[in-house]
Amino acid sequence: MQQYLLNIQQPVGDPPPPEVLEPIMRELTALNDEMRAAGAWVFAGGLHDPDASSVVRVKDGEVVVTDGPYVEGKEHVGGFTVLRAADLDEALKWAGRLARVLGLPIEVRPFHDRA
Repeated sequence: MQQYLLNIQQPVGDPPPPEVLEPIMRELTALNDEMRAAGAWVFAGGLHDPDASSVVRVKDGEVVVTDGPYVEGKEHVGGFTVLRAADLDEALKWAGRLARVLGLPIEVRPFHDRA
C-alpha cells in the first residue's frame, strides 16, 4: 500500500460561520471514520493560519528563523490527511469525497516508496 498526502487548499481569511462550518465538520468526521474502517486513514490534522508559521533556513552557515509563511498567496494548506491506498486511483477517489465534503480543492501527492 502506498501512502498519499491530501492537502486541503483553503482560502486566506476568516473561516465560515458556525452554522456553515458545523455541518461540514460533522461530514468530515464521518468521512474520516469511514476511511478508518476501510484501513485507509493514517492521520489528519488542521493547521493554524499561515501567519502562525515560521521559516527556518541556513544563511551564511547560520540558522535564521523568520516569522510568517514561506510563500504568501491567496490560498494555503489549511489541513491535510495522510492515507493508505492501493494506487493513485483509489487515493483520488478518497480525495474526491473529501473535496465534496469540504467544498475546497484537494492536492494529492504520493510519498516516496519507503522500501
